[in-house]
Amino acid sequence: MAKILVVGDLMLDHYIWGNCDRISPEAPVQVVKIKNETYRLGGAGNVVKNLLSFGADTYIASVLGDDETGKKIKNMLDEIGANSSRIMTQIGRESSIKSRVMATHQQVVRIDKESVATIENEEKFIENTCENLQNFDAVLLSDYGKGVLSKSVCEGIIKSCNKLNIPILIDPKGSDYTKYSGATLLTPNKKEASEATGIKINDEKSLILAISRLKEITNLRYSIITLSEAGIALYDKNLEIFPAKATEVFDVTGAGDTVLATLGFMLASGADIKEAIKIANLAAAVVVAKVGSATANFSEIEKLLQERTSEQFEEKIKTADEALEILSRRDDKKLVFTNGCFDIIHAGHVKYLAKARDFGDILVVGLNSDASVKRLKGNERPINSQSDRASVLSSLGFVDYVIIFDEDTPFNLINKLKPDILVKGADYIGKEVVGQSIVDDVRLVDFVEGKSTSAIIEKIKTQK
Repeated sequence: MAKILVVGDLMLDHYIWGNCDRISPEAPVQVVKIKNETYRLGGAGNVVKNLLSFGADTYIASVLGDDETGKKIKNMLDEIGANSSRIMTQIGRESSIKSRVMATHQQVVRIDKESVATIENEEKFIENTCENLQNFDAVLLSDYGKGVLSKSVCEGIIKSCNKLNIPILIDPKGSDYTKYSGATLLTPNKKEASEATGIKINDEKSLILAISRLKEITNLRYSIITLSEAGIALYDKNLEIFPAKATEVFDVTGAGDTVLATLGFMLASGADIKEAIKIANLAAAVVVAKVGSATANFSEIEKLLQERTSEQFEEKIKTADEALEILSRRDDKKLVFTNGCFDIIHAGHVKYLAKARDFGDILVVGLNSDASVKRLKGNERPINSQSDRASVLSSLGFVDYVIIFDEDTPFNLINKLKPDILVKGADYIGKEVVGQSIVDDVRLVDFVEGKSTSAIIEKIKTQK
């Protein structure tokens, strides 16, 4: 079980629920008749809830006031199973509470009571927070700008984590990110990243500038920017965007907390950064489909993943221009290209394609369109439509992209993509391979004997 420490600003979300059917005679405002009141943990408390839903052994370090709100927050943390032994009490400090008046599910007004001043005795808080730090698998800082995570506190905790080689992940606040220098990663959204870097993010070029600038000014291990419905961008040596997984969005409240918690839990559990981001995208998709600050658990993530499997593989089907744009960023990865009708996928096709993929890093399959197949094979072909054939091909794990082309040969497609390796069947020995004038490295692969679409069709006919 991952053991994780959350440090940051705790707050209480207070909801006053009621009905409104008249306007006050005293002022032009609604009169809300209260029906009931509810309380939820907010701020760093929502990060804690997410970690607990994943099954993490979760500790929380913070500072609360010596007031009823502070006591209620601590009691709620204890009730859900968080270890609150590292929470300090500061006499005279006002614990954060946000009261929302809800009239027939419509928020009428929000009333905040809180202290935002820097906490007292920061050295003692750092010492208390970092006690036995070596026992933790990750540390998460949840900064809501309420005074707990000052520059000196952040620097002290980051220094201790780096000394022990413990991942430290931070949800930042404000425009000065230098206080987070040395962290493993930050999780700003696009707006926050723009404010911190002074770079307005409106396209891929400005995104690269901003995300690389973040890495530079804060000396991050990984630089990340969350892109809302577009997913999560990662900059290590190059930019990589992981698409969002949400299909329905009801409420984005707390989605940032979920992303931080998921990334922290995955890294603490030994996952690499890319796998952590993929799971964080799924977790975020779960919570935005719920109302209010919500959490995700692994059963919900697994269910969403299963629901999306059939959709995900069809994302591999691209136009030539779409593929060209994606592949232009492949760096030194070797691009392998092959083509065919692939009318009825059989074992011979599968083994052929698997062998082709082994020659390089990315396999693109050019697929003859229905019209192209008819010209080549006759009016009775294809048996399966181009969309069905493309879907089946894209479901194969070793196929990276499928491109449908309408010409009789893939010459124009090969000329556009300019692959590193061109693969065809061994029946082309001694013959000219379309595209060999463009690609220097042409490789021929033996077919599986007795396996062909024509043979399958004949067998079906004879059994009628």
